[in-house]
This record gives sequence, C-alpha cells and structure tokens, in this order.
Amino acid sequence: MKKIYIIAISLFFLSCNDVELIPASSLTVIEKINSYRGEKAVILNVWALWCAPCVEEFPMLVEFQKNNENLEVVFVNVDFQDEFENVKSFLVKQGLKSQSFIKNEKDDIFINGINGQWSGSLPYIIVFSKSKGVVVDSWEGKEPKSRFQLAIDIALSS
Repeated sequence: MKKIYIIAISLFFLSCNDVELIPASSLTVIEKINSYRGEKAVILNVWALWCAPCVEEFPMLVEFQKNNENLEVVFVNVDFQDEFENVKSFLVKQGLKSQSFIKNEKDDIFINGINGQWSGSLPYIIVFSKSKGVVVDSWEGKEPKSRFQLAIDIALSS
C-alpha cells in the first residue's frame, strides 16, 4: 500500500512538471506567435480564472489543439502574479502539457502590445494564418464552437 501511495504522489508531481507557466510581456507573446509562422495556425487565447466564459471555453481550446497537429493555441493568463500557483493548477487539471504564459506587464501596455484595438475584455481571441501569420479573425467575449472552427479552417488554408 505504501508503494502505491509513493507512486501516485510521484506521478502527480511529474504531471505537474508538464505545465510550464512563463511570466511574459506582450512582446514575448507576439514573438512566440511569430515563431509558428509557416508551420502552424495559431489561436491566441487571453483568459483569466475569474472570467467564467474563459474557463468554460478552455477545454474546447485544449481539444482543438490536441486534435490538430497544424494548430497551436497560445494561452495567456492575465490574473495577478499572486495567482500563479492557482493558474498552474488549473492548467494541470485541464490536461495542458505545453508552455503557457502569465502576463507580467501593466494592463494598458499589455493590451496595446497585443492589439491596440482590443478593449481589454475577456476572453480575447486572435486567430493567425498558418502560411503568413496574419490575423484571420479576432473577437472579445464568448463565441460558439462553430466560430472557432470556421476561423481555424480559414487559418489553416491561408
């Protein structure tokens, strides 16, 4: 019994290490998105734990990424830094096994660095094309899965 307990605890801590949560500026996020140009379509998802629509759509975005090797979802959390561990725990529970970001820049600077036309409302989505890395769609607030799928289809074909 003791061995099973030790193995379970070890597996839990190993699974936590799969999530890499990186403090980032808007420039860091944009550079990450640009690194996929010509290789993958990208969805930028700006979200927060306190944002119910953000939390609701999160599993759908994780699933989109898992089911399409030509799509990368870049998750950027905008909670305060003191929520770092809670954000990381949420990412682990969602089964995210990739790099994710947490904003470490003042709100106005971050918002304008991501997109000067963004009001700061959440969730915020920008979809970038695979071939040229240009914006094919963006929106604030909750949208149905069909909107995501249409934007992904356009991004993958352009």
